[in-house]
Parts: sequence; C-alpha cells; structure tokens
Amino acid sequence: MTHKLVIVESPTKAKKIGEYLGKGYVVESSLGHVRDLPESSADIPASIKGQPWARMAVDIDNGFQPYYVVSRDRKSHLAELKRLLKDADELYLATDEDREGEAIAWHLLEELKPKKGIPVKRMVFHEITRNAILEAASNPRELDMDLVEAQEARRILDRLFGYELSPVLWKKIGQQAKSAGRVQSVATRLVVERERERIAFRSASYWDLEGSFDAGAAYQPRMFPAKLYSLDGVRVARGGDFNDDGTLAAKNVAHVDRARAESLVASLADAAFDVLSVESKPYKRTPPQPFRTTTLQQEAGRKLGMSSAVAMRVAQSLYENGLITYMRTDSTDLSATAIAAAQAQVTELYGAEYVATNVRKGAKAAGAQEAHEAIRPSGERFLTPKQTGLSGDQFRLYELIWMRTVASQMKDAVGQTSTIKLTATALTGEDVVFSASGTVITFHGFLKAYVEGKDDADEQSDDAESRLPAVVEGDRVSAASISAEGHETKPPARYTEASLIKALEDRGIGRPSTYASIMSTIQNRGYVTKKGSALVPAWVAFVVIRLLEENFARYVDYDFTALLETALDEIAGGRSTRVKELDEFYFGSDRHTGLKTLVDGSGEIDAKDLNTIPIGEGIDLRSGRYGPYIETVGDDGTPGGKRASVPDELAPDELTVARARELLANPAGEEIALGTHPESGLPIVAKSGRFGPYVTEVVGEDAPKGTKGRTGSLFKTMSLDTISLDQALQLLSLPRVVGTAEDGEEITAQNGRYGPYLKKGVDSRTIASEDLLLTMTLPEALAIYAQPKYGGRRAATPPLKEFGADPVSGKPVVVKDGRFGPYVTDGETNATLRKDDPMETLTAERAYELIAEKRAKGPGKKTTRRKAPAKKSAAKKTAAKKTAAKKTTAKKTAKKA
Repeated sequence: MTHKLVIVESPTKAKKIGEYLGKGYVVESSLGHVRDLPESSADIPASIKGQPWARMAVDIDNGFQPYYVVSRDRKSHLAELKRLLKDADELYLATDEDREGEAIAWHLLEELKPKKGIPVKRMVFHEITRNAILEAASNPRELDMDLVEAQEARRILDRLFGYELSPVLWKKIGQQAKSAGRVQSVATRLVVERERERIAFRSASYWDLEGSFDAGAAYQPRMFPAKLYSLDGVRVARGGDFNDDGTLAAKNVAHVDRARAESLVASLADAAFDVLSVESKPYKRTPPQPFRTTTLQQEAGRKLGMSSAVAMRVAQSLYENGLITYMRTDSTDLSATAIAAAQAQVTELYGAEYVATNVRKGAKAAGAQEAHEAIRPSGERFLTPKQTGLSGDQFRLYELIWMRTVASQMKDAVGQTSTIKLTATALTGEDVVFSASGTVITFHGFLKAYVEGKDDADEQSDDAESRLPAVVEGDRVSAASISAEGHETKPPARYTEASLIKALEDRGIGRPSTYASIMSTIQNRGYVTKKGSALVPAWVAFVVIRLLEENFARYVDYDFTALLETALDEIAGGRSTRVKELDEFYFGSDRHTGLKTLVDGSGEIDAKDLNTIPIGEGIDLRSGRYGPYIETVGDDGTPGGKRASVPDELAPDELTVARARELLANPAGEEIALGTHPESGLPIVAKSGRFGPYVTEVVGEDAPKGTKGRTGSLFKTMSLDTISLDQALQLLSLPRVVGTAEDGEEITAQNGRYGPYLKKGVDSRTIASEDLLLTMTLPEALAIYAQPKYGGRRAATPPLKEFGADPVSGKPVVVKDGRFGPYVTDGETNATLRKDDPMETLTAERAYELIAEKRAKGPGKKTTRRKAPAKKSAAKKTAAKKTAAKKTTAKKTAKKA
C-alpha cells in the first residue's frame, strides 16, 4: 500500500506526529543530521583523495564547493528511509523551521533522490499539537534554498577557520591548544579579557557610616536604616566611584578612610537629626517579554542552575512532546491564540483585574532569522505545570516558561519609592547627611506570577520592598546606633554561561541555536573551566588568544564576527551569495587581508615569546607540553634556573608575584621537613610529586639495599602548606587494619588510585570519603560487606533511574550502572550515556532517543578468527575415530544386553 512519508529529526517527535496524522502517513526520523563534511581522513571520499583541498573537503578554487559524506552510523538508517520512500506517493520533509533544519531537509533530499513524479513538500510547524500538525500537513511550502545556502555558508566558514588556524596553534603552542573556532575563539577571548581585567584590578578601600534611626512611637515602621550620604555638601564616595586601578574616578566626592569614619561616629554620638527632605516617586515595573532562546538559557542558568546545554536539551524534549513551541527562536512575538490563552489563565488564577489592558505582542529581535513565535506553552489553552504530569528538570523548565508567558500578559507592578534625608552637625563641626530609601508596591501585577532573576547576586530583586515611616520635613528623629563600615572594591565579575551568552548576543555574535554548543566547546577544549558557576580561563587560553589577537586580529574582532552574522542573514534573504562572502573571508579584499594570506605568513611567529607571560619581578609563566609552569629569569631574559608547576586549581588572577614566589620556594621534588617517625626513627618529609602532594619516610644511604620508606598521598582536604607531623603519621599508617571478619580474614582500609576502599581477601568495597580511612570501625565495615557485591559478579542491583515504556519495544526503560559507566536499556538494546548526558538530568525522552540511535546502528560487528581448512589426512583420522567410537559403543551395548 502506498503512503505519505514524513521525515522529522527525532524518534520522539516522529511518534507524536504519527499519532496526529493517523492512517495514510508513515512518520520516520532521520536521527538528526544524515551527512556532513568529513571529520577524519578515513571519511574522505576516494573521489577527492589526492586533491590539495581534500583534508578540508572544500574545493576552494571551484566556488568553495563542499564535499559531503553520509555519517557511518546513519548509513543503515538512510537505507531504511530509501526503502520506505519506494512505496510512498508523497514525501514530506518536516525538519525544524530554521536554517539548520532547512539544511537537513535538503541533505535528505539529496541522498534519498525520490523518483520523478513523487511530490516533495516542506512541512513546517512551531509546535507539536494536533491542530498545528494538521495545519502544517495541509499547507506545505517549497524548500527554501536561500536558507540552505546560508547554513552551508556558515558550515564552510567554520571549516575554513578551524582547519586553517588550528594547525597554526598546534605548531606554535602545542597539542594543549586543541583547536580554533570562528565563534568559540571569540567567546574564549571575552572570558580571557575579563580575567585580564581581574589581574590588572587593584582594590580600593573606602568607609561609610550606617545608622539605625528611631522615628518615634507614632510611626510604623518606627525603626529604619540610613547610610551616610554627604559631608559638608560633598557626596561620600561609593564603590562605583573608583577605577579598576584603585584610584578615584569621580570628582567632587569625599573619600572617607577608617580614621575619619571612626571619628565621625564618636562625634555624632549625641547629635540630633532633623528630616531634611522627603521625596516620593512613582514605582513601575513592566513584565519581561516571553522567552526567546538566549533569554531562556540565561534565566534557566540563573534560577534553575542549568547549563545552556542542559536547558536546551530539556527544552527540546518539552517541544518534541508537544508541551512548548519551538525552542530556537529570536522572536518574543506571541500569536493572538497564545495571548488569549495567557489572558484566560491570568483571569482564572489571579483575577480579571490582573490582565493587561494593552495587548503585549512582543517583537522579533534585530536580525532575527525566522518568523517564529516566542517560546511558550503550546496549544490554544495552556496546561498549568501540575496538569502536565512532568517531574524533575522538565517540570522546572516548563514552569519557568509558563510563568514567564503568563506574566507577559499581566499588568505592570506599581507603587511608590521614597527617599528620606536626615541632617545633623557633628561635634567636629561637619554637616552630615544620611539617606534612606524605601519601596512600597501597591499593586504587584505580574510580580504575582513571575520575578526575573539577576546576574548580580547583590542586586535587589524587583519585588523587594522596604517601608519607611511617613515622616515630614522638619521632623526630628534620634539615632539608635551609628557604626563605621569598611568596604573593598571588587574586581569585575567573571562571566557565567548566562552572562557570556548575553554578552555574545549584545554584540550580535552567534545565533540562538549555536550558544549551547559554544559553551560546551570552550569547556570541552580545556580553554575554560567552571569555578562554581563562574567561567575561568586556563593559561593556554591566554596564549591562544594572544596568538590570534596579534596575528589574526580581524578574525577574533567582535565587530567583524558580528558582521559575518549579518552577511549570513543577507544570504538567507537572497540578497547575497555564498561564494561572494566566502571569497572575501578567505582571500580578502582591497581593504582587508584574507585568512589564507595571514596563515601563509604565520611561520614568522616567535613560539617561545608567544608562550611566555610575564608575572613580574623576574618571574615568567610559560605554557609547556605538560601544562603551565613558572620560572625565574635574569635581567637579560635568560632562565634563572628555578622552576615550579602551576596547580590546576589556581586561577590566573590568583597567580600574584607573592604566590609565584611561594610555588618557587616549594617546587615539585623539593622537600618540607616535618619531623621524625616515633617508631622507625626515620625523618618524614612532604613533597609535591607528579601525581600530587605526598609524605614519605627518608631512608638513609646506609640502609640495606632495597629498603624503602613508607609513603602516603595527602587527602584532598590537606595541603603542603598546612600538613602537620600528626597528619603525616596518620597517612603513613595506611593501609590500616580495621578488624577481623567472622571468617577470620582481615579487613583493611586503603587509599588507591580510584579513591578510598576496604579490602577483605580479594573482595574490595568503595567507601564514601578519605576521612573514613582513619575512622572506619569494624561494625561499619561489616555493614558495607553485608550489602550485595558491587562489581563484575555482583548480585542484581536495582536500577539507578526508571522511565516509562520505550516507544518502539514497549518495554520499560531504566538506567543501570555497568562496567563502563551508566547506560540506558529496555532489556533489548543498551546505550551508554554520553559525557553531556549526566544521569541526574537525563530525561525519558533523551533515554528513548539514545536507545533509538543505538538500535538504528544495529548490533556491533563481532570479529571472529577464521579457521584454516582441515587437512584431508586430519579429516580421515577424525572420521576413523568416529567409526571406531561407534563400534565400541555398539560392543558395549551388546555386552550390557
């Protein structure tokens, strides 16, 4: 029977859409991208091998013609799609409606090659609901080749940048410089520049006065706080009045130091304060617009602690299950249906008085790619978070999207802000003014449903209130207490994923669909690490960015990178061509030198100078093969002989001259004498070794040959700076005998390569922390051994996580812990979790998708050793033996009878 074949990207989406379309349609997934530029030499087609551009797979001299290959793990699945197409009378390409989705649709069409006469239609939708899918199937469009060309141009730009510049990094910096990327390098530059600002920052101290004032029993609230505002008419300096070098930026401000602040406190002990002025202003807050991709990633990071990659993965599963609209969008626009749905829920949940009188439609961002809606709950009537039946991250993210959408159609929050200024004369004759500010919200409006998060933890939230007494000018108040408070200016805050995405978006760099991968890439490459939520650059990132800034400045320039996005928009709109933009990027123009020319001239770069970063006072940091290290240098720049490795956990802005001297004073290999072992009489020293700090007994030269001192690694909670003799003795006592089990075998506590554990004969058990090595009791150890064995031949353990039935097999899907880490299984197909799929945030949809991908690959190929054919003589001997065996059996049977 013929059918209409509909191809989407994921199995989850295929199942949902198949239910809506019903009979006559076969809905299948492409499992994402089906082909791309080859990633390794093994993938390069034989037809282009030998060409000078084969490694890049882009024929630069022939209009930048790309050569694509089908992914190895997609070939069998592509064959299945071709089989389904044979019986189809129509082909619907229903991939996402953005440039990437349009390109996937085109690649599918190029590989499937439908027979002449089979209509090919492009089916697009922004939400997976019955009405939206039926509407999309009834109103298909043609494939948009301008969008395809724009996406193709982006892919080729990235290939040219990465494949030309990465080898330069490897040659001049080494393999620790993993790669260069057109947008990833710019994102890394932002992080490095912020760390440079922190390194150059010099703290400034300033003081002020904080007081608690009493307005009298007639007022509520009676007590209120106020801060020193001015001295003799001159405003007191605050943190924002200082430059990053610690100098005052503002003029005509009074810089109060500790001595003056404490003197003022003493001289105001008995002062009378009068109300100098009372000012009131209207307070108004307008709800934030509904989410687009970048604002969703930022808010999910601020409020839910999700990385951009996790936020997008969870949003993808919500979209594919028909709960939200498409999650990659530049638009904050809402359809009339969505506005009506939001207003209905505002009326139902908060009352008609909270519905906005003016319709807030939102708007598309400048340079938006597609006419999508904002990210919102799907359907004509929104499900409340409880009605969805979701849990975990899916529930939290849906709730965030739902709250933000509903709040966008609510009235403004209004109220009143008040400022009271108090004046007094100090005993020293100075006129002082204290200032108090308060906010009272008289109508909360949208704040009833949603309060936007802040990047700065110290910034007050929009719904914060602080009431002041209704005093009037001329009233007298008393000071209940006044104290001097010291402050230090803070260095610029490091970027978080949320604030870095915002910085990229504000500069027009990248697109919604790229930010999550950018955040993952700069961390996976080792250029950036996380310290809490802050992004900290590695030293190799400083060297990489320096090389690019000094030799390829245009290609990591923020404005130029943003202009490339504009150029891609021009291609998408049909106003420019791929070849024109790529030609100027690679070969240059009359105004700019092209990438190729710059790469060809990169041989002149001084690698040694590039890898050297001055720390100060004759100390340089160098980026070496095994990581960063510091060394002393003479006045002429020659090495001074002293070296020390830089610990991985030491952030660049923490490597001061003083810290560098500490490291040089105790480099790896040098010893810290701790004392003598009371039993062996041997000296005990602490050292920093290749595998971390440790303590050891020093065996004398006169000791018998082969004698070795005991050694123990420091616990993670210990450091060489603070290690004591008592702690060293405890470390050297390991392994420690905990006690004897009932079977007579000793149980010992030991510290190994993979952490602390217990050992009883050949049976080992992991324990929770290193401290337990010293405190574990025999009953506690026996309780651990009473549990099922955790290892190769252990008893069956319960699943780590359970999901529903797999859409294909119908069997329950669970997460189990295997020999090579956690994996998902439906009992038939096992799929190992990937690095970017932490079990804690794994959703059911992602689990089904991993199993579907593994199922599509088919069973792994088993390698079997071919046996050599048996020789004829051997065959005859075997046959003779079989005949003799038969005769013997017959004789025995007869004898027995």
